Amino acid sequence: MARRAGGRKARQALRAAPLADTIKPVHPGELGGQYKPLKEADIAAIIENSFRILEEVGFGEATPHCTKTCLAVGAVVGGDGRLKMPRAVVENALRQAQRDLVLHGQDPQHDLHLSGGKVHCATAGAAVMVADSENNAYRESTAQDLYDMARIVDQCEHIHMFQRTCVPRDIDDNYALDVNTTYAAVMGTTKHVGASWTQGWHVEKTLKMLHRIAGSEAAWRARPFVSQSNCFVVPPMKFATDALECLRVAVEGGMPVLLLSAGQAGATTPACLAGAVSQAWAECLGGLVYVNAIEPGAPAILGTWPFVSDLRTGAMSGGSPEQALLCAACAQVGLVLDLPFGTACGMTDAKFPDFQAGAERASAVATTALAGANIIYESAGMYASLLGTCPESLLLDNDVLGAALRITRGIEVNPDTLSFDEIKQVCTGGEGHYLGSDKTLQVMQSEYIYPDFGDRLSPNVWEEAGKPVMLKLAIERKREILSTYFPSHVSDEVDAEVRDKFPIHLPREAMGRS
Repeated sequence: MARRAGGRKARQALRAAPLADTIKPVHPGELGGQYKPLKEADIAAIIENSFRILEEVGFGEATPHCTKTCLAVGAVVGGDGRLKMPRAVVENALRQAQRDLVLHGQDPQHDLHLSGGKVHCATAGAAVMVADSENNAYRESTAQDLYDMARIVDQCEHIHMFQRTCVPRDIDDNYALDVNTTYAAVMGTTKHVGASWTQGWHVEKTLKMLHRIAGSEAAWRARPFVSQSNCFVVPPMKFATDALECLRVAVEGGMPVLLLSAGQAGATTPACLAGAVSQAWAECLGGLVYVNAIEPGAPAILGTWPFVSDLRTGAMSGGSPEQALLCAACAQVGLVLDLPFGTACGMTDAKFPDFQAGAERASAVATTALAGANIIYESAGMYASLLGTCPESLLLDNDVLGAALRITRGIEVNPDTLSFDEIKQVCTGGEGHYLGSDKTLQVMQSEYIYPDFGDRLSPNVWEEAGKPVMLKLAIERKREILSTYFPSHVSDEVDAEVRDKFPIHLPREAMGRS
């Protein structure tokens, strides 16, 4: 009994101690690719179909710059006025495309290496409301909400980058809105940030701000810590003119771009899932042609984000199983094309953190991680099919993402992990169990992951502990973070210069600065 108690105390002490990075059970970039909803022949057929769409259908409403730049690399304007991209043009862009892309954090420990099937999890979205769990109500989102969620994500181990979660509805001017969106995010986290803009000149102005935060334009170009999420296409197969200009400015300014196609199956992409995947990849490959025509090898993430319609109503259904299938299939194509790839799943149709939300998020994220998506956007905090975002959910979802990454990591099999000697010792000369063995203590942190909020108590212990509720615990932790954690990676001096030159909305006091 003494040995058993000692083993238990040792396990408890080990669990309470901070983990060294080398023994953590999951890390950013766990290798996916195990789940394959498409056969090899299916992938080849989809890629071929995408080439055909680009060559025979092409894009409507290309801007003069896009048309001129793409014509220079072999694209053609058809008799119908659409910009068409022959197969050779697309294949040339694929040869030029940057692979092994690094998304930099302001802190290098948060750099994300996008290659192969390495998996990372991110926020994203443009919610116009906050799901206020404390008051069981929805309200308009603000710049303070965006900054607060960036701070929370900075404390979430398994959310690897922060892309804008909500639109600050308390800022009316579009230029101020774009600048403040980027400002709130980069001030709230040292992780890589994703943002978006409405006009090209807004990007130019924001780049000046980012140069100052980085220290210089050269420092920014060496380690760009913000990427542009760009919906350059309006499905089906029509360019968005303002977004194309934002894309051009970003590429020329050294900013990585997420080429985002966000069609909705049954509405703006075919209802058949294979057709939806084909169109999404055609649209993103067309964007890649334009990016590489501007600057060969410019950093770009292929962002096929095919969404789903509930065909009974026409409404978006972000929590559907088809959403997970579409994202996983797109990831398979990305692996074959060997391109930095991101997709969007994990948003839920539920309105607050509940059983529906957890089930929809967990199944979608695990599926897409196992398929090998480099970045899973919208994997945390998004509700009501992206209309709402929930701050405390980021903390709960961090547990979900950790579990999904642990599943993705899989099981390592080697002579040590097969544990024959341990089995023999315990069964023939030991106590008949493994609870106190040295090997159990050795691997309890590296082989197993433990939730921060998930309840594993027995009913009796749970009752003795006051019947804790996960959501209430997350709300308490959220309050703690927001009242005590104010990142200071950007100095007061730099912040003052930024505020002098840009219309910053957030008061310094709201950021813990006097």
